[in-house]
Amino acid sequence: MANPFENLDPRPVILQVVPALETGGAERTTVDVARAVVAAGGRAIVASRGGRMVPELAVCGAEHADMAVHSKNPVVMGLNVERLARLIEREGIGLVHARSRAPAWSALAAARRANVPFVTTYHSRVHEKPRLKVFYNSVMVRGDAVIANSNYTAANIRRVHAPEDGRIFTVPRGIDIEAYATVTPSRIEALARRWGIGENPGTVFVHAARLTRWKGQTVAIEAARLLVARGMEDFMLLIVGDAQGRDAYAGELEAAIAEAGLGARVRLAGHGEDMAAAYALCDAVLSPSIEPEPFGRTAVEAQAASRPVIVSDAGGQQETVIEGRTGFRVPPGDAEALADAMAKLMAMGREARAAMGAAGHENARTHYSVEAMCGATLEIYARLIARNRAGGPGTR
Repeated sequence: MANPFENLDPRPVILQVVPALETGGAERTTVDVARAVVAAGGRAIVASRGGRMVPELAVCGAEHADMAVHSKNPVVMGLNVERLARLIEREGIGLVHARSRAPAWSALAAARRANVPFVTTYHSRVHEKPRLKVFYNSVMVRGDAVIANSNYTAANIRRVHAPEDGRIFTVPRGIDIEAYATVTPSRIEALARRWGIGENPGTVFVHAARLTRWKGQTVAIEAARLLVARGMEDFMLLIVGDAQGRDAYAGELEAAIAEAGLGARVRLAGHGEDMAAAYALCDAVLSPSIEPEPFGRTAVEAQAASRPVIVSDAGGQQETVIEGRTGFRVPPGDAEALADAMAKLMAMGREARAAMGAAGHENARTHYSVEAMCGATLEIYARLIARNRAGGPGTR
């Protein structure tokens, strides 16, 4: 693949701005793109309040600027404009890329002041109301380039915000395919011990998502209850995800599991520190979000790991999961349909599930690699920086 920066002299300094680097798809993409910038000969800086992923930046040769860019306090946001503007000037930053709304307002003002290109990525849902929220979110379509993580997201951006079409680019999230395809037995065994999975757990399902209601954990628990009610008890459901302070919701899930008598079949596993091992440990992965996923990274990661997936038939997951070939799509919030799909996978047996998983791996490798995502993103950077250096408009 050609280096998008090869004709840029000097090589550019790219600043990405994200609220924090704890966990999540936007954060993972931030680190992946920073690594690609460095590999292409550029310099990568990320401004955030920090988090557990910061050490990864140092490993790949990128830098971190600790800043309270997550804050929605108007005073702090105003101060962040000054801090970011000074950072841009001091480090010779040639392009600013914001990945969330609160930091985007400060980053936009700083980029305009410095006359450098401003890029956004719309990782989240595109809200249609209330009007004040639509305005607040509109910062994400004020960039010289607006990157949507799926065709679904791009269509919603056009419908709600109506920016000029030439500024919208669809760049699906990419993942490190090999990282999910190759997991050592020792990692799988260690995770099985940690989660208390015995030798014969039956069909193991993993529901991988942070603990928030719209991710559909309650739907998965109800589907498990329905399976047991049908006499299908040879399975285990692991709900893997960080509560991120939503302790009341986590308690609600625990109560639902206990009330349904599912203690032996369903458990909250907590934060998934090694998701590649979690996927390798299971037979199938669930992503039954109640609301449409803008993209749905879990479904792609699971396919890269050669695991069949069951997802909600809405949003970006309609693009990433091929019905009947790499998994199944079910109506959002429909526990009965989810239980039916789980029962179907249980009845398929190992060989049929393996064939479906292999098709999923090929789908992920072909369309959703981190290399493809980073290549497309750096192409956008290079085009905007070259235009700006030539005297074209830097920001809008």
